[in-house]
Amino acid sequence: MHSADYGPQSRQWLLDNGLKQLELLFQAIVFQPAEPILIADNDRNYRDASCGAGKLFGLPRNKIIGRRIDDFAEPSFRPQIDRLWRAFLEQGEQQGMFRLVGSDGSVREVEYTAKGSVLPVRHVLALRDKSKRAWGGEDPAWVNDYALYLFDPDGRVVAWYSGAERIYGYQDKEIAGQPISRLYSNEDAVGVKLQEELKKAAAQGHFGNERWHLKKDGTRFWANVLTMALRAESGELQGFARVVRDFSNRHSAQEKLRCGHVLRIERAEESTIAGVVSGEFDRITEANDAFLQMVGYTREDFVAGRLYWPDLTPAEYLHLDAEAHEEGLRYGACTPFEKEYIRKDGTRVGLLVAVAVLNLSPFRWITIVQTLTGGAAAEQGDSQAGGENFVEIVGRSAALRRVLGQVETVAPTDATVLILGETGTGKELIARAIHRMSPRSNLPFVTLNCAAIPTGLLESELFGYERGAFTGALSQKVGRFEMAHRGTLFLDEVGDIPLELQPKLLRALQEKAFERLGGTKTIPIDVRLVAATNRNLTQMMGDKLFRSDLYYRLKVFPITIPPLRDHSEDIPALAEHFTREYARKMGKQVAAIPSETMRALVSWPWPGNVRELENFIERSVILSPGSTLHAPLAELRADGVETAGGTLAEMEREYIIRVLQETGGVISVAATRLGVPRTTLNAMMQKLGISRKDF
Repeated sequence: MHSADYGPQSRQWLLDNGLKQLELLFQAIVFQPAEPILIADNDRNYRDASCGAGKLFGLPRNKIIGRRIDDFAEPSFRPQIDRLWRAFLEQGEQQGMFRLVGSDGSVREVEYTAKGSVLPVRHVLALRDKSKRAWGGEDPAWVNDYALYLFDPDGRVVAWYSGAERIYGYQDKEIAGQPISRLYSNEDAVGVKLQEELKKAAAQGHFGNERWHLKKDGTRFWANVLTMALRAESGELQGFARVVRDFSNRHSAQEKLRCGHVLRIERAEESTIAGVVSGEFDRITEANDAFLQMVGYTREDFVAGRLYWPDLTPAEYLHLDAEAHEEGLRYGACTPFEKEYIRKDGTRVGLLVAVAVLNLSPFRWITIVQTLTGGAAAEQGDSQAGGENFVEIVGRSAALRRVLGQVETVAPTDATVLILGETGTGKELIARAIHRMSPRSNLPFVTLNCAAIPTGLLESELFGYERGAFTGALSQKVGRFEMAHRGTLFLDEVGDIPLELQPKLLRALQEKAFERLGGTKTIPIDVRLVAATNRNLTQMMGDKLFRSDLYYRLKVFPITIPPLRDHSEDIPALAEHFTREYARKMGKQVAAIPSETMRALVSWPWPGNVRELENFIERSVILSPGSTLHAPLAELRADGVETAGGTLAEMEREYIIRVLQETGGVISVAATRLGVPRTTLNAMMQKLGISRKDF
């Protein structure tokens, strides 16, 4: 069909029938993974639910579909739902916590990410139970959004929905009637490749691939694309339906893995989805030299059949089978996961494993592996999470190793990094590690805490000023951007940059040049930017406090640092480390930490995270007259810590109220005592329902 044949009737057919096909295609993609995902309408009724959602709710899917969100919320949380839902419909996106009542009556805190109008009057809610770690210690990859759109046989956009607007940055009125070739990266031979894709989709019914796509602001993202041909009953091609997902993070991990160690594995046909094998075990049929060298085997060992592959657990089989269906559509690899391997010499190594399914009968796949950061060290009891590149970072939990794995992936590049996490989690340490592992390591690492500089002075701190630029400017001042030339600039608390200054920052990042305050000379810069914030920038965008174009410019490679309560297994190592450090500084011989003290430390939620723990240990060392740490456990409300029925949120709430009472209700003083900024304490009080009457 040519454009001349495509009239209003064909367009209407595509709008009517294409939307139905998009819904079917969307459901086929969304509901295959095991992640808890829900579809809701404008009245917050659930229209569909994934198997993972049924598992999370403890109910079959048909007991969820048709009911309202309110039906599953903890009663005290229900009054908030109406306000949150109105805000979500208005803003189109939302993240937060949801108190869910399970089928057994238990209450759990569930983290949610909501995306509005992915399809007309269809909203997606992705859920995660924070109290449980996902299989193998790895959280399944969340797909943040879905771009769904329809286009005619000549490749011109006919219908464009909200998810597409969020991913690509184009509004419907800007892209309607435009060729989809403008969404492709200029690095491709766009015309030829696009025609090939559409021909394959038309011939096969659907076609899946991945490539770089282009956003309105000029940035690229790795697009996972599934295109379906739409035909009338006569068989005539009417257009195409397409689903696009941003797989940039997964692509980055896979690119790193792809350069490493590869083997081909065949799963025995008798294997079941539960991982029970009768007869032949999974076996390696091919292995490259890099893998053999890593595990200490020779080519002769492989030929003789002495090389083995560790059996997958039932949870890993379930994950693999769940993703295999989806990934078979896109010809790609499943989300990387951790696996332990015993080398030939008996030592153990942690592996990061990605799997590309070749076919499903018999089940064969290619496995790509790479050593995990600190995998061998962890077996030896080393409390450091990595080698010399992570000397300041203590801990060896899976959550921390995931973060450091991301650092290793992005550090050698010049990509902008956005570090997210609560106050006190160690965002600056991660920024320093990124710089230390980058090609710029011998060049300046310049920091600026945007929250610590008065609003009126922040512009001059960033960009400097010329003599006479304003009253009191008696000489020229070099700004942080200029200081960091050829090195790394770390902007901490970037969410505190005032709205009126954000366009100038964005322009400097885009143009790699700036002008000093009061100057006319354009100064070129070569700076690698790392930014950090403990604020919800998505919420701030919705409140018009943070520019979306700056947000997406900063969020090239986001790294989220988990709060200490989510990797409490690192607390003993941290406590011992801080005890040694402060004892050395004070000239004391404090070395032992009583088991009762350690239990209390591990049980406490630490709202101020590692910083609060460090401050507490410092006070404890000061109070310790001998060789044993004498910790002021009364500060932690030992009775609250040891109450089996108390939740972390309840303990945190009681502790904050007690501190507020002891400080006379002065928020700034209480915040200092807790080791958190005033704004963070206000947010915590709002989240925990603390009001003036409580203190």
